Amino acid sequence: MNHHRIGVEDVVGSRREFLRRVGMGFGALGLAGLEASDFVNPLRLKPAHNPGKAKAVIHLFMNGGPSHVDTFDPKPMLDRYAGRALPMENLRTERKTGAAFASPFSFKRYGQCGNPVSEIFQHTARCIDDIAVIRSMHADVPNHEPSLMLMNCGEARLIRPSMGSWIAYGLGSANQNLPGFISMCPGGYPIQETQNWQSGFLPGVYQGTYVDTRHKSIDKLIENVRNATQTSGQQQRQLEFLQALNRKHLSERFGDSKLEARIASYELAYRMQLDATDAFDIEREPAHIRKMYGEGTHARQILIARRLVERGVRMVQVWHGRGQPWDNHDDIAKNHRRLAQECDQAIGALLQDLKQRGMLDETLVIWGGEFGRTPTVELPRPGANAGRINGRDHNHWGFSMWLAGGGVKGGYVHGATDEFGFRAERDRVHVHDLHATVLHLLGLDHERLTFRHAGRDFRLTDVHGNLIRELIA
Repeated sequence: MNHHRIGVEDVVGSRREFLRRVGMGFGALGLAGLEASDFVNPLRLKPAHNPGKAKAVIHLFMNGGPSHVDTFDPKPMLDRYAGRALPMENLRTERKTGAAFASPFSFKRYGQCGNPVSEIFQHTARCIDDIAVIRSMHADVPNHEPSLMLMNCGEARLIRPSMGSWIAYGLGSANQNLPGFISMCPGGYPIQETQNWQSGFLPGVYQGTYVDTRHKSIDKLIENVRNATQTSGQQQRQLEFLQALNRKHLSERFGDSKLEARIASYELAYRMQLDATDAFDIEREPAHIRKMYGEGTHARQILIARRLVERGVRMVQVWHGRGQPWDNHDDIAKNHRRLAQECDQAIGALLQDLKQRGMLDETLVIWGGEFGRTPTVELPRPGANAGRINGRDHNHWGFSMWLAGGGVKGGYVHGATDEFGFRAERDRVHVHDLHATVLHLLGLDHERLTFRHAGRDFRLTDVHGNLIRELIA
């Protein structure tokens, strides 16, 4: 079987170990010399397991947990029961909740498919015929930290590589002058910080590269991207000398994966100077394109995401902001409207822009958070909220996400929550199922994309995951 598998250094009977032990080590010296002189770039393009439509992923992460019943899963029964107890027991969530809480937003049907979308996402809604909404997502627990780890890494508690790292490991990068996986978050880190884009036990070269997109200037967006003291030729000679020393060092250590990643990072940092400066400079876009995306940080970073995948970056993650901005335990009407206004125009523009460039078929766009929010109002509790009784608690029992492009069936709604939006009931989709489907759309078999670590093969979906075949065009 054509498994993606690295990590042979973990196996005592590996080829390197065998060569080291026999013939007084001369076999290993020969192998090491070959490896040092013919260094293999870990981000080189690799063949997929199967034909996949998607070549790149843009993950729009609404961290904090957007409310599905206020965005893509309308529930008229909440209007009927507003202010009254549900005719069912409230599901157990992180905090105690009370009566039914009707959405403060109206819904309208859009496109030829006629799927309903909240008024706060009108720009996104105009592209609904290209969007597949999953209304039956569910996770494991109603807490941010484990749910973020589950959504990003397929494991809520233990250290595991992120989805972006697995994708870069499995497919490599189409542009050797840019990282294979870039994670953008304005103003700082989300909850769990760099663990969200960690490479875990995969080689470090596959870890996501973090960019703080609150900055506009290229020098602040990417530190040290320009060298003010040396010419390009001088830098090249310096790098060649440094890499010769590094590879000699590597030849004595029989393929140390961390050292290999460090060597690759030096080479990448040099090559990035030209391509990164170009990719992150949205002023090079025509004025009408910049106007289409709108003003502000989110417009800028979503436009940058398109420029990055256009240049061959395999996965770009776009976070809404530091912390957990969508975590609205109070004032959900005010805060969800504000948050949507910050990104809706740019999201709609991204989908239109990808389509007009012929890129949507090969770019998978994912929207969502780590979980949803309760259809019932959160009750006041010291230290948990401001006591206004106009917000919603975390809800992992049922929530919505959507996908567009990359071989996804547009104008489609998959699954359903119950009549109030509390629990996913029909065609339920776990996060493992989502990951399996995303990898499939990229041409990767989630059961074959493995890495040998600590004596066994690991994968993004662990021992879980089923394809959502109905979602695939």
